[in-house]
Amino acid sequence: MLLSACSNMANLTLYQQLDGKAGLERLVDSFINQIGNDEQIIHYFEHANISHFREGFINHLCVLTNGPCEYTRDSMVEIHTGMNITEADFNHVVDLLINAMNEQNIAHSVQNKILAKMAPLRSEIIKI
Repeated sequence: MLLSACSNMANLTLYQQLDGKAGLERLVDSFINQIGNDEQIIHYFEHANISHFREGFINHLCVLTNGPCEYTRDSMVEIHTGMNITEADFNHVVDLLINAMNEQNIAHSVQNKILAKMAPLRSEIIKI
């Protein structure tokens, strides 16, 4: 029975494993709270429209996790150009995302898959 449950989880998309849009919303809300309580990172968001960021990040994660979404917003390069994000701050934001995923009880195997899908963006975002 346990093997059957594992097999069924493997057949689900990451989006489904995260509980769809509701799960992404909970994750992004936790992430926003992490950012809002972090003195090292908050300055990057002081002029941000948080509801716009929230909707955009939910949509971005929906696409990354094979959900039924289409990303039509600015590219990650366009969004982050001029922010001059340091490597240390980028890594710290990843830590905040991991904290949010832990807060939402997302399995580490699912977290690793999400982070692997996001990793290629790293070089595009740092110091642009």
